[in-house]
Amino acid sequence: MSMYPDLMLAIAYDRHREMIADGQRERLLASARRARKARRVRGQPTGTLAACEPSAVVPAR
Repeated sequence: MSMYPDLMLAIAYDRHREMIADGQRERLLASARRARKARRVRGQPTGTLAACEPSAVVPAR
């Protein structure tokens, strides 16, 4: 038997909380990647820094 059962239990609970947090973080990142991929339009960036209107008008050929 361990000399410090309370310490071992605290370490086990801490590790359990870390594993849960890692799983939640992975699920959140996967969800964000899926959402970003779904928003992607061919030839257009998905970031928020893209201009809403074209900055220069190119005449049609």
